[in-house]
Amino acid sequence: MNKFLLLILFSFFFNCNSNAQKDAKKDKEKTYEVSKTDEEWKEQLTDMEYYVLRKEGTERAFSSPLNKNYKEGIYVCKGCDTPLFKSKHKYDSGSGWPSFDREIKGNVAFSTDYNLGYARTEEHCATCGGHLGHVFNDGPRETTGKRHCINGVALKFIPKE
Repeated sequence: MNKFLLLILFSFFFNCNSNAQKDAKKDKEKTYEVSKTDEEWKEQLTDMEYYVLRKEGTERAFSSPLNKNYKEGIYVCKGCDTPLFKSKHKYDSGSGWPSFDREIKGNVAFSTDYNLGYARTEEHCATCGGHLGHVFNDGPRETTGKRHCINGVALKFIPKE
């Protein structure tokens, strides 16, 4: 009887999917305005851009030249050129990745990421679904309190003319 009870408990704990996990799976299956095959993305992007934008990878901290870029302009998606962040909302978070206190509303989509075993808010381009980074609640208190921690390789900077 004890073995039977243990078997049922074991099955219960290892076969349950939470609603959060199901919602995260739905987010990954969403279709976007710009949709390409893996081969088309690989043709367009460098290996690192593909790894970050399409495979939800992360570039090494302090490796992006955009981390210390303080010129005036706009940051667009490397995959589809959708405007994502304005330079006036960029700040030095000390994290090693370009950081912004807000996104351009409607151009960034959010989902929940459980890859590290706990929930994080993941950011994607709302037009092509490219992975950008994550948003945290430890940003500048005098503005939004948000830190959009973005992989520089996922961005293209367009200077103001």
